[in-house]
Amino acid sequence: MKQRWRMMKLHPLLKIDDDEEAKEDINEKEIYLMIAFWCIQEDPSVRPTMKNVRQMLEGTVEVSIPPNPSSLYVQSK
Repeated sequence: MKQRWRMMKLHPLLKIDDDEEAKEDINEKEIYLMIAFWCIQEDPSVRPTMKNVRQMLEGTVEVSIPPNPSSLYVQSK
């Protein structure tokens, strides 16, 4: 249920209800984006090592949701 809601919220224009290949493709891209957000963290001590990145890409290590990279957000006054 949660994943279906996320798919519909993140990808409202895609008609992928019965397309398992498309769902897998989207999930794969989301993992790549999460890894990328881990790699651009402002604090270097929070960034994964290249070994950890390789393991995340291979699927041997679970990719958790990264913290928001504060430098990417513009603060309004």
